Amino acid sequence: MTAAPARPVSPRRWRHLLCGAGMLSVLIDVGGCAVGPNFHHPAAPATRFAQAGRPARTDSVAGADGQAQVFHPGADIPAEWWTLFHSPALDRLVRHALANSPTLDSARHALRVAQENRAAQAGVLYPSISASFNPARYKTSRTYSPVPNSNSWLYTVHTAQLNISYQADIWGGLRRGIEATSAQRDAERYQLEAAYLSLTGELVQAAIAYAALRAQVEATQDLVASQREILDSATRQIALGQISDADLAQQRAQLAQAEATLVPLRQQVTQQHDQIAALAGDMPDDPTPDFTLDGFTLPQDLPVSVPARLIDQRPDVKVAEAGWHAACAQVGVAIANRLPNLQLSAQPGLAAASIGQLFVPGYGQWMVAGMLSQPLFQGGQLMHQERAARAQYEQAAADYRAAVVAAVQDVTDSLNAIGFDATALVADSTAERAATRGLDIARARLAYGDASRVDMLLAAQTALQARVTLAQARAARLSDTAGLFQSLGGGWWNRHDAPPARAGWPP
Repeated sequence: MTAAPARPVSPRRWRHLLCGAGMLSVLIDVGGCAVGPNFHHPAAPATRFAQAGRPARTDSVAGADGQAQVFHPGADIPAEWWTLFHSPALDRLVRHALANSPTLDSARHALRVAQENRAAQAGVLYPSISASFNPARYKTSRTYSPVPNSNSWLYTVHTAQLNISYQADIWGGLRRGIEATSAQRDAERYQLEAAYLSLTGELVQAAIAYAALRAQVEATQDLVASQREILDSATRQIALGQISDADLAQQRAQLAQAEATLVPLRQQVTQQHDQIAALAGDMPDDPTPDFTLDGFTLPQDLPVSVPARLIDQRPDVKVAEAGWHAACAQVGVAIANRLPNLQLSAQPGLAAASIGQLFVPGYGQWMVAGMLSQPLFQGGQLMHQERAARAQYEQAAADYRAAVVAAVQDVTDSLNAIGFDATALVADSTAERAATRGLDIARARLAYGDASRVDMLLAAQTALQARVTLAQARAARLSDTAGLFQSLGGGWWNRHDAPPARAGWPP
């Protein structure tokens, strides 16, 4: 299309031109189509969770202390799920970490960047308007120009102009680009939820591990003290010729082994303290709450989400879905880039010899043009870009399926672990009670002179070892229960401070 010749235009006609351009943009957007595949929310996997090789069902898992954990399929998860352990120290720690974590701050800023990028991308649907004012001084050559009436070859032109351009989204490529940035914004939103869930889950796990290590250190210290008493008794016995040097050497080896296990346990306690401080956004020299296993209450009612809800509850699955959605939209962008493109432009303005004349009728000018372009040959660039977009779409689909499989496995492993933990805790508790009973009997026999002090100390050593094992079993049950809440998504959708979800996401 060719440009129309310049002609004067009044301010009223400028407004008409602007209104006409806006109406044209709306009409083209409404009537246009969007090429490429349309993304649909994936269907839930056709599977059921397995618990110890059996389909998940409402079941009771009894612990050694008489507490039973009951599975409730379809039950919801509270946003502050860690409060179910009824530990005030844990609740204070988690709230402090949520307010001070640099990881969460980084994820929040990343989400804001994605939101602003999406808002910026949406601007391509509207006409682009810019204004310019260009005062210019000219001199005309006397050789090539006739002598003006004023006998002057110097003159000034003041030009005020609007530059209006609009790209008609005939094939929906621009809208597909906005759809892709919207999906990227959703991905960042769920990355924030994943960071939130990871932080809370790691804090709970770290607090439980810290309490378990402290219990093991205390039991090991008592064990070392008991073995030292045995070694002292053995030293006196060898002086009396009651035992051999081999027995004394064996007892010294057992004491050294116990002392050797105490050193790494203390190191692990220190490392766990530093990890808790780092997760909370603090320095290592900041104090850590004195967590003990008795300070945690085992949650008795455990939710079990069905797979149809799990894919909407797991942040990692939602991130993979958003990535799949963005890749789907990019296919439409690549297709639209290979199709004809319509570009509209207009330049209404004023040109006068002085600024004062700009406000006088009769000095207006305008230009309206349209350009239709079609890529003909670019060395196969656009074709290969479309093929790459389609391959990326298939890759994103495979990544989503892998995320779903991993999520189902994670929940299944958590359910199985809770069942096995309860069984192990029953056995370890039975062994601990038996060892304690044996120690009581050894003490009674020692009081009546029916047993030696060495027999009593050996019984005490067995009881302390059983105590260490029982502490590990209790910690494992608490830890795997926390792992179940984490594997089910942690209830982030029930948070009041969570960013609003798109319609239909999540349940």
